[in-house]
Amino acid sequence: MSKLTGKQEIKSILFLYLFAAFLYGLDRVTKLLVISKIKPDASIPVVSGIFHITYVQNTGVAFGLFKDIPFFFICVGLLAVILIVSFLVKKYDKICFRDRIALVTILSGTLGNLVDRIRHGYVVDFLDFRVWPVFNIADSAICIGVFLLMVSFFTNSTTRLTRNA
Repeated sequence: MSKLTGKQEIKSILFLYLFAAFLYGLDRVTKLLVISKIKPDASIPVVSGIFHITYVQNTGVAFGLFKDIPFFFICVGLLAVILIVSFLVKKYDKICFRDRIALVTILSGTLGNLVDRIRHGYVVDFLDFRVWPVFNIADSAICIGVFLLMVSFFTNSTTRLTRNA
């Protein structure tokens, strides 16, 4: 893997911080808007029958599974944050940019949902496409980050997260 110059590395790290802050902020702002404008379990059609904004208080995980064990999910979220941050700090120079983006995206989503669990005891979900369980920006970030890591894992990239790190 090619080494970055000092300025390039600072720009790369700054970009990752800004990207993480943007994703986390977008998640927080959208959830706060939903909480302030919609009652729980209410739905507002954006494109009727296709896309609605539906306020769901999800005490479980994906698809509403494993409901009502918030302390467990808080612990899992905290552990995930600690592991991702530790990995990024210790192995930063050995991780390709795509994998850094993937990890920061997962980290941002995890933090967004973790804050909900700590503050409310549930995650605020609101994106409702009617053919899929209701989800939020943080969930999307986690899925996109995992997808990017899977792409990295299944490609022959010489700078994959799974190699050299």
